[in-house]
Amino acid sequence: MTATTTTAPGRAQARPPHALLALSEPGRAMGELASFYALRPMMRLLPKGDGHGVLVLPGFMASDGSTRPLRSLLESLGYDAVGWKLGRNIRVDNARISEMMDCVDALYDRSGGAISIVGWSLGGVFARELAKLAPKKVRQVISLGSPISDDRNHTNARRLFEMLNGREPEPMRQGNFRELAKAPPVPTTSILTRTDGVVHWRGSVQAGDHDQCENIEVIASHCGLGVNPAAVYAIADRLSQTEGAWQPFAPRGLACLAFPRRNLH
Repeated sequence: MTATTTTAPGRAQARPPHALLALSEPGRAMGELASFYALRPMMRLLPKGDGHGVLVLPGFMASDGSTRPLRSLLESLGYDAVGWKLGRNIRVDNARISEMMDCVDALYDRSGGAISIVGWSLGGVFARELAKLAPKKVRQVISLGSPISDDRNHTNARRLFEMLNGREPEPMRQGNFRELAKAPPVPTTSILTRTDGVVHWRGSVQAGDHDQCENIEVIASHCGLGVNPAAVYAIADRLSQTEGAWQPFAPRGLACLAFPRRNLH
């Protein structure tokens, strides 16, 4: 029995997380960051990488600073882990998509092979769409608490996002970004939490569009997902797989205790 499922999202009406979850986000995230650094020496035991490139994308309103702890860990495990170097993740327009594709191309060329993309929140939405645009250059996608539903009512950041980008950002007006719920044609993992205070967990559940899609549930905050020890364990496990030999997530030993075993629907 594993900690994953590929069941489709339920038909419950889309809604953002409860206000109490949102209010508790800062405190919970700080606790997760403290846990990350407390357990950092033990993380050297995580599966080692094969040196392939890993592009890490920040969440909405965040920058590379938010992903630095995760990238530092991935580098220590043997990956060529890089940030996007594009400042804060605010605008969604064609220029930004082009810049992100340049990041994919540059890392692909430098590493000499397909790369993985890890995206936090809105960064995960971008990760999936980039993989759709360049599937031969992307080895796998991992999203963290990402609003991959086509209904923005799953997130309490909807108003701010639309204030800054409009109801239909430029890529959508040109026919792109209109099937967010559809997984890219590469191994795709959605890491989510039922205690997410920014994106309702139902909005992060992906359907089984192909046999290399999965959802992994952890106990975490939204703002702490990138340093949450269980999420980090899952990320390291997924990235360590041999290219072309993807298998569903199956935590071993005591690690099983960190992952709820229940269907997501």
